[in-house]
Amino acid sequence: MADIALRGQGRVMMASGGRTPAWQRKEGKNPEGGLNRKGIASYRAANPGSKLSLAVTTKPSKLKPGSKSAKRRKSFCARMKGMKKRLTSAKTARDPNSRINKSLRKWNC
Repeated sequence: MADIALRGQGRVMMASGGRTPAWQRKEGKNPEGGLNRKGIASYRAANPGSKLSLAVTTKPSKLKPGSKSAKRRKSFCARMKGMKKRLTSAKTARDPNSRINKSLRKWNC
């Protein structure tokens, strides 16, 4: 039987007793923040039809204003800054090694 992702209790488990997908484990995460290529590939496999793509790591000064990448970056930064402000503890918000702060740095927010 092929592995089928089952959702439950905040985690995606594989039906055949396999491990959780790479995007939820350390091997699918970039140590500098966000997901690496393996993590993105496993997320797409677990969520068919997903349009998840790599982070826009280009410096804002090098992006053409109004380009697709610039708009993605601006949107991501606005959304994540709001999450950081409202949905994290004060300790996490100050921690430079928290996942949210690492991803904001990676996206040049």
